[in-house]
Parts: sequence; C-alpha cells; structure tokens
Amino acid sequence: MNCRAAWRGFFLARATAPGGGARVVVRARLNRLPQAETDPMAQPDLESRRPQMFPTLTAAELGRLRGFGDLHRFADGEPVERPGETGHGLAAILSGEVEVFGHSEAGPSELIVTHGPGGFVGELAQLSGRPALVEARAKGAVEALVIPPDRLRALLVAEAELGERIMRALILRRVSLLETGAGGPLIIGAEDDPNVRRLEGFLARNGHPQHRLDPNVDADAATLVTRFEVRPDELPIVLCPDGALLRNPSEAKLARCLGLVAPIDPERLYDVAVVGAGPAGLATAVYAASEGLSVLVLDCRAFGGQAGASSRIENYLGFPTGISGMALMARAYNQAQKFGVEMAIPDEAASLSAHPAGGFAVALANAEQVRARAVVLAAGARYRRLEAAGLDAFEAASVHYWASPLEGRLCAGQEVALVGGGNSAGQAVVYLAGQVAKVWLLVRGPSLEASMSRYLIDRISALPNVELVTHAEVSGLEGEDGQLEAVRWRDRRSGQETRRPIRHLFLFVGADPNTGWLAGSQVALDSKGFVLTGEAAGEGRRPLETSLPGVFAIGDVRAGSVKRVAAAVGEGAQVVAILHSHLADAPPPTEAARPNLPQPA
Repeated sequence: MNCRAAWRGFFLARATAPGGGARVVVRARLNRLPQAETDPMAQPDLESRRPQMFPTLTAAELGRLRGFGDLHRFADGEPVERPGETGHGLAAILSGEVEVFGHSEAGPSELIVTHGPGGFVGELAQLSGRPALVEARAKGAVEALVIPPDRLRALLVAEAELGERIMRALILRRVSLLETGAGGPLIIGAEDDPNVRRLEGFLARNGHPQHRLDPNVDADAATLVTRFEVRPDELPIVLCPDGALLRNPSEAKLARCLGLVAPIDPERLYDVAVVGAGPAGLATAVYAASEGLSVLVLDCRAFGGQAGASSRIENYLGFPTGISGMALMARAYNQAQKFGVEMAIPDEAASLSAHPAGGFAVALANAEQVRARAVVLAAGARYRRLEAAGLDAFEAASVHYWASPLEGRLCAGQEVALVGGGNSAGQAVVYLAGQVAKVWLLVRGPSLEASMSRYLIDRISALPNVELVTHAEVSGLEGEDGQLEAVRWRDRRSGQETRRPIRHLFLFVGADPNTGWLAGSQVALDSKGFVLTGEAAGEGRRPLETSLPGVFAIGDVRAGSVKRVAAAVGEGAQVVAILHSHLADAPPPTEAARPNLPQPA
C-alpha cells in the first residue's frame, strides 16, 4: 500500500464512522479562521456571489468562445479534469452536465456544483496551466469546448466584457477553495509548531488551499504519525495531492510537489526577467506583458513583497476605504497571469552575468538558469533583525516580522510588543490592536512624528489598548524551548528597565536592500547597498538603468527611491517604456553555448 492509499484508508474509515469525519473537522477549523486569512481577496458573503462564481453563458457567448477552443466529447463518468493534472484549461459545456467535486486528502470528495449547458469548468489554476485542484466528471454524455491556458488568456484579453465575467468567476472559485481547503495539501502538525506556521504562511501568501490536523488533539492524525514512524524532528508531514509524503519540507520542495513552480527551460530567451514579485516587480510584469513582451518573474518566497505584509493600506490612490496589502498584491498577481506572465515562485536568484550570446543569464539557487534580453531588479529588501540578547532562540516561534491573520490568531487576547516607528509598524499596530489585549509600541526616538504618517499617528493615539513607549530599546528576551515568556526593554535616557510577560514580539525596524546576490555582477551599489541608477550609475545611463546596460532597478532596492507602494508601482510602469527603448537598440541575440555560470555556494 502506498502513502496515498494508506492515508485515504484512515480518513475514509473515519469519515464513515458514527459521529466522525475528517472533512467535518477540517471544514469546522477553516470556518473558524478569519476570512482574510483564508483569502485576502474574499468578499464578505461568497454565497451571495454564487451567480458570479458559477455564471451561465448564453448561446451567443458560447459562440464567441468557439474560435478559442476545441470540441471534445466525454462519456458518462469520464473525467473532464483530474486533481494534479496540468494543462487542461477551461471547459465550456455545450450539452450534458459535468459534476465538480472538491478533492480533499482529509476525506471523501464533496460535490461543489453541477454545470449544465453554458457553464464552464475551471478556476485560477487553469489560467496558468498549473495542476487542477478539483475533480470534474461527465454526468451522462457531454460535449464541451476545451480552451487551453494560452488561448484562455487570449480570450480574456480579446473579449473584454465576457473575459471579465470569466475572470471574476475563476477568482471567486479559488476564494471558495481557500475557505474550505479543498484541493490543497494536508499538513499534520501542531498549530504552535514554527514549521507548521512557516508552511501555512507560505501557502496562504501564495493563495493556495490547505488544511491541517493536529496530532496532539486529533487521534487519527496521531495514528498516522505513529504508523509512518515520523520522528518529532520530521514534523510537520505533508501529503500532496499526487500522494507524495513530505517530512518537514522546505517551501521550495513543497511548491515543487504542488506544481506551483516548474523547471525553467534554460534555452528559452525571455524579453525581460523580473527579480522580485512585490508591487514594483508585478507592475513591470503587468505592463510589459500587456504590451507584448515575454516576461518571467522570480521571487524566493511569495508574491507581494513587504507590501503584502501590510494589514491595511489607506493612502493608495483609488481605495478610499483602504485595502489590505495582500489583497492588492493578489489582484496584481492574477492580472499578470492574465497577460501571460510566467511566475517562478519560489525560485531564488543567486547571481547575474552577461550571456556570451547576448542578453543576460540569471543563475538560480537551485542550479537552474534563466536567460533574458533585459533584467529588472525589484528584489526589495530583507527585514532587519534586532540586536537583542536571546533573539535567535525565539525567532522561529515567537518573533514575527509581519502581522497577518495567522499571527493575529496566535496572539489573540494576549499582550504583545511591537518595535518600530514607520508606516508599516503603524499599520501593524492598528491591526493587532483589534486582535490582542494590549500592544506595547516601542520606539527609539522621542515621538512618531518624524517617521509615521499623521493619519496613523492619530488612529494609534485613539486606541485604548496601545501604549507608546518612547526612547526605548529591547534589552532582553526570556523563555524556554523556543517559546518567549517575557520581554525586557530599557529607557535609553535613564537606563531604567521594564519587564512584561509577553509571548510574541513584532519587529518592524526597517530593512536592508536585497542585493548581496549581485556581487560580481558589475551592478554598482551605494554605500548602503542600494542599486545606483541613471546618471548616478554612469554617464549616459537611462533613467532607472544600472551601471550594467540592460539591467534596471526599481522600487525599494533602488538608491533614492521613495519607499511607498504607489511609488514602486509607478516605477514599475515607467521602466517598461525604457525597456522598449533598450530592446529596440540592443543587437539580436545569437545562438551560443550556455555559459558556465557561477554556482551559489
């Protein structure tokens, strides 16, 4: 019996037992989660939007689809789509019915919807050709128009009004899957395990369904851990839809198992490779791809960058009531895929060099290589660590560098400390104040005025459970087994120390440019490690161009940039016009052997 069969045996038996049911447990857990955690794009009431989620196309609209798809016939019970299979695209039903089931490793499949003529099978995975998350089977004889991913993207652009209806349905269907966990991997591990939080956070930030069972409280999960002889250091274990069993995997290994990222063709020449999937990088991707350029986006973690960590952005044009950073970035991510941008997330850039046949080569940390005619550096920055005794011991479990619903749930009703005085810190304080008993806001300076927007200062001052402590620096952390129990801070003027029983510490103390991987690339940096561009990079350089012609820098990684989401998006749009100019002037690449690129250490 293989792993998948063994797991299914346990959970199918459980699902049919009196009063039992893994699916019930999983759905109950997911129903307790804040909606923003399961999906940042979610609307308040998905059920009310069911007509938008499962629209019925008219005969005229189906006729407009015919030029994009191929006619297929399915016999009764034949699969139209299987979980884990790639490349099917969207299937528009011309006659007959198709049943769609939510696939789950934690129990038997559950019927989601039955499509009749005018309905269509698909969700966001079909837009990019990633593995399907649901199972669809013909109910009786079915005739359908199957539109592969590349032609589906062409349809969305060519048929604007119809494409908008289809795109909205694809997004809402993914939202529904995120809320139920259907189609996602099963994670077996304790809720307070740092590696569980690491994997859950990775999947959440990448908009992928998931569900978890805790072996400490769930008997069947504990039995599975025993049966497969899982050592404590191998937890959590993850069962992927293809049946693979992973033991405490890295994000990259999990992403490969789920089909979120595929091997890169080293012979493919892209017009532009974008390093970084924050607001600057995604803006470049959207505008460049919409204007016909072939674009590959690389990011070592998830789309969204630091902007994705913002609980609410209230000073971005066009959103008077504010929007979460993750919601804004998720929209940009989906928009980029609509225009055919290829996403390689998580894939980490390790070095940059000129290619002997023209253009550039980006070596990845996994030893793969990317070739492009131009490169846009939008790698942002890495969070700074606090110089405090004991930080290393608690960093994985009790020290956090952003405040998402995952962290909010862990800290609910507790007392927390947050260090930082910038806008990101202010947004996190406002969010956490609604989740926890008290927030201690620690800043080194005399006030917030010099570093935080006025609207945030006013909002924080009105929060009764937030106490601002100025001239403060963390002096020590206390606890055992990686769990924080107390935080000490000292008044920088008097030296007086304060100790509070705090189990979670949030650090928003700034970030350093993510440019270490550019060593040896001939890209010039300033004294702080930010990338020089324009005249500062060399005489005759275009705006946003680095010292290496054909390589551009935008967003937080660029020296002199304004550290705001709107500015990053603006530079992402601006660089596309400059890219066109560079590509028009650059000599066409020639065929040549691949270079011997330096490999990461």
